[in-house]
Amino acid sequence: MISPDGAYGGPARVALNQSAELIRRGITVTLAAATRGYAAAPTVMDGVPVRLFTARTVLPGTGFAGLGAPGLGRWFRRHRTDFDLVHVHLGRDLVVLPLAVAARRYGIPYALQTHGMVVPSGHLLAPAVDGVWVRKVLRSAGAVFYLTPREREQLIGVAGESLRLMQLGNGVPAYPAGAEAGTPEVLFAARLHRRKRPIAFIEMARILLDSGADARFTLIGPDDGEGGAVRVAIAGDDRIAWEGALTPASVPRRIAAAAVYVLPSVREPYPMSVLEAMSVGLPVVVSNDCGLAPMITRTGSGIVVDSSVPALADAVASLLADRSLARDMGRRGRATAQREFGMDVVGDRLVAAYTSMAG
Repeated sequence: MISPDGAYGGPARVALNQSAELIRRGITVTLAAATRGYAAAPTVMDGVPVRLFTARTVLPGTGFAGLGAPGLGRWFRRHRTDFDLVHVHLGRDLVVLPLAVAARRYGIPYALQTHGMVVPSGHLLAPAVDGVWVRKVLRSAGAVFYLTPREREQLIGVAGESLRLMQLGNGVPAYPAGAEAGTPEVLFAARLHRRKRPIAFIEMARILLDSGADARFTLIGPDDGEGGAVRVAIAGDDRIAWEGALTPASVPRRIAAAAVYVLPSVREPYPMSVLEAMSVGLPVVVSNDCGLAPMITRTGSGIVVDSSVPALADAVASLLADRSLARDMGRRGRATAQREFGMDVVGDRLVAAYTSMAG
């Protein structure tokens, strides 16, 4: 799903970043996706040709999983012989899963990248969907890209040991570094969804402000169910603000204007916003079950804490009190993003996998 407010989050940004890098290398790429929210859907994004098809709710009450894009499926069937291979950013949904099924049926080489979205699930529909479609497309894929060792084990739990598994981290372009000025700003940039815990961010902000912290606290991102609660929690305090959604392309520049980046969400497999914050030189604060937590600890790019609000507040307080520490962490994060998560690294791995699949 590609939308003006970036509601689908990381997978859409990853797909655009990968496509732009492949185009830079002379590979012809078309990014096809569902869409909603545009008055007129764009045909190029970040230099990438896109084909966007209207998303429709097929199964009400199931969120993104219940969306479909019939026009996308028809377009793919008509144009399937135009492509040497297909790279599907796969979830258990009716937008992309049918494309993986079609690629398998037509014998087109395809790779899958699941972004932590295909894991053993207790949802009532998951066993049926997995049994009919998901296991088959995973087992037949020329490559199944995973983010972390945990995701690798989860994929094996869904479809068995025979998968052609290959580790592939999310890449981040070389964005310009930020330049801190004025009152420090602590930033949250994510969908306002319960799992992202925007209310925890506001509770953390209140603890710090009540203790005398000289800082501003800002949330950016589309409402995904928690918008009303966020407005109530802010309660007119002008030191805490929700700026609403931004276009995905403008998010890194907005992050660069802050001093500290905080993502209090739980069970985050590999958050793109954290990599974007590191890439522009911000110290990051994340929960210890975040998939990037070991890397952040190893490289000294930020602070990893348990998910409690007091722990988050203590971490941010230490960065606001010691600006030299914060700047050092930000510099290490920027260097790590360029060294370990640069698009040249991701591009090399993609080209190696594609060459193996399609010759």
